[in-house]
Parts: sequence; C-alpha cells; structure tokens
Amino acid sequence: MTPTLVHHQQRTHLPAAGSAARVRDWAEIQERMLVPLYEAVYERMETGPGTRVLGLGCGTGLALLLAAGRGADVHGADADAARLQLAGQRLLGADGTPDQAPRLTHGTTLEAIEEIEAVEASDTGLRPTLVTAFGALPQPDELVRLRAALGRGVPVVVAGWGPAERCAAAPALRVATRLAGPAEAGPDWCGRDDLEELAVRGGLRLEGSGRVACPFGYADMEDAVRGLLSTELYDSAVRATDEEQVLKELVEALHPHQRADGTVWMPNLFRYVVART
Repeated sequence: MTPTLVHHQQRTHLPAAGSAARVRDWAEIQERMLVPLYEAVYERMETGPGTRVLGLGCGTGLALLLAAGRGADVHGADADAARLQLAGQRLLGADGTPDQAPRLTHGTTLEAIEEIEAVEASDTGLRPTLVTAFGALPQPDELVRLRAALGRGVPVVVAGWGPAERCAAAPALRVATRLAGPAEAGPDWCGRDDLEELAVRGGLRLEGSGRVACPFGYADMEDAVRGLLSTELYDSAVRATDEEQVLKELVEALHPHQRADGTVWMPNLFRYVVART
C-alpha cells in the first residue's frame, strides 16, 4: 500500500512550495482543522460588533473570516503574498465589495506593528482591540513593541501545539525535523508553561489560558499528505533529501491513523494563552 501511494503521488507531482496549488491545499484541506481553536478564542473574548481584530500570521484568512462573521472588523498581516491574496478574496462579499472593510498587510509582524504606530493617537477606530497569533508565534521583542504601540489593556492571544504526547500528529510532523536535520526548526511543541513564558517575556500581563481539541481528519491518505505538506514544515526536509523519501516516511507515520474506510484521523490538543498589554 505505502509504495503504491508514494509512487502515485510522486508521479502526479505534489504541489511545489509556494505554488498556488499548495496555498489552496492549505486553505481547503488543512486550515479548517484549526476552526475549533479559532472559535474557542473568539467565544472566550466575546468577539463581535465593535471588536477590531488584528490577526498576526493570518495566512489565507479563515480565522479572520470567522471573526468577520461575528460582526468584528478585521485586519490581517502575513509575509506570504500568495496566502494573503487568497485571504483578500475570501473576505470579499458576494458583490465584490468587502463585507467588513478588512485591511491586509503584506509583511512581517513588525511591519504590522509599524502600521499601528503610524495611526494617529486620536484615530482609535483603526487600533485593534484584540490581537491573535494563531500562526507562527511572535518573538518576545515583537510583543514588547506591540505592547508599546497598543497601549494598556488590549488582549493578545497566542496559540500553539499542546504537549506532544497529546497530539497524534506528532510522529508525522517529526518526519520533517528528522529528515531536515538538527539545524532546521520543527514544530513548536508547547511545554506546560511555554506560551505563558513567551507572554511574560514580551511584557504582557497573563489573564488565562485554555485547551482545545483540534483533530486532524482527512478523506483519505492523499488528502492527509497534501494537507500536511501545505503547512510548509516539510520543505526543508524535501531540500535536504528528496520528495520521494519525505513522502515515503510521511505515509508510514500516518498509516497507524488510517481507518478501515480509508479516512485518516488524528486527535490533537492545542493551547492558547490570553494576556494583556
């Protein structure tokens, strides 16, 4: 079974890093796995009309779309132009006009903060009232600067993986780290206090935390492989070895989670921390 799948995927050329097909795989297969996390945070923060959300590392914008659906104004920032372009398309209304006038920044977290700093102090309508980091975690120095730009009392939510032993996807994700070598960063597994420590080092005041089950479920093995590759965590491994080797080991790691009907199911736990500037 495994050699056949690997051969089939190699022959059909899985989407290359940065390609439009890879971006679509993220948006259509993988990103939806995090909806329980997004919704849990928005529910806890009472996100709705009057909330101005800044999504750092917003990717293809599903989290922003859910916030906009609750009536919030949304602003997203991401360094990946292709993902951000798709986010803009998603946030357009059926008539081609923005539903909630979303603002999208093509750039890093620091560039998004610079936009906040450039807003006149009297123009509070452009300043976020909730900041989320569902994608890559910001650095402590970025949080320090964000705190200075926002002023006191704005909630900031940072999220990441739960403990590795509570994440069935861990062996599949570790394929990326093992094949890429020790110099390449793997998934940011969150220890018991890692997110809290990040917030404190960024000068934020801790307010609370939560855990959310985010199972990864796929229609079949090929969907699972395409979804995981769309995370871009495996790109370094492909460069260090080759696509066929990465596919072979990834399918082997996923095989224990494939059900009799062909679906792939992996229970995972994610964590988030709420802190304030």
